[in-house]
Amino acid sequence: MLASQHQIRQLRLVIPGGLITYFIGTADLGQAREPLCGEYCSNANSKSLCRTAALSSLFLGVTTIVLFFYVMLTPWRKGEEPNFRLWRKSGLLSTVIPLLTFSIVGGWLLLVVTLGHWSGLGYPKAIVAASGLYMLTFGILGLIPAPKVPRK
Repeated sequence: MLASQHQIRQLRLVIPGGLITYFIGTADLGQAREPLCGEYCSNANSKSLCRTAALSSLFLGVTTIVLFFYVMLTPWRKGEEPNFRLWRKSGLLSTVIPLLTFSIVGGWLLLVVTLGHWSGLGYPKAIVAASGLYMLTFGILGLIPAPKVPRK
C-alpha cells in the first residue's frame, strides 16, 4: 500500500520528533521521573513547585490528546462535519478550539520550564526536547484516520 500525501506530511513530524525524543531521552522514565522525584530540588518548596509543574504539564498534555480525539470523533457522533474555517461560529468548536490552544501552549511551556529548570537539561535543550515530544505526539495523532460522516 502506498503512503498518501497526508501520511507523508505526518511522517515529517513523527520522524524528527521521534529522533529528538530518543536522543535527548525525553520519553525515558528516568528523565521524566527526575522532576517528579525532586532529585534536582534543593528544598521542600522547590520540590513541591517542581512536582506541581511536572504534573500540570502532564495533565495539559493528556488534555490536548483528549480534546483532539473529541474534535476528531464529534462528526461521527453528531453526524455532521464541522466547518473548521468558521470555528468561531460553531457552538462546539468555539469552545473546544480555545481550550485546545491553551492546553497545547500551556503544556509545552510547562514542560519546557520543568525540564529546563529541574531535570538538568538546561533551557535550550529543554525547548528542543519539549518541541520534539510535541512533534512526535501531533504526528502520531495525525496518522489516526478520522471517521467519515455518511453523506445524506
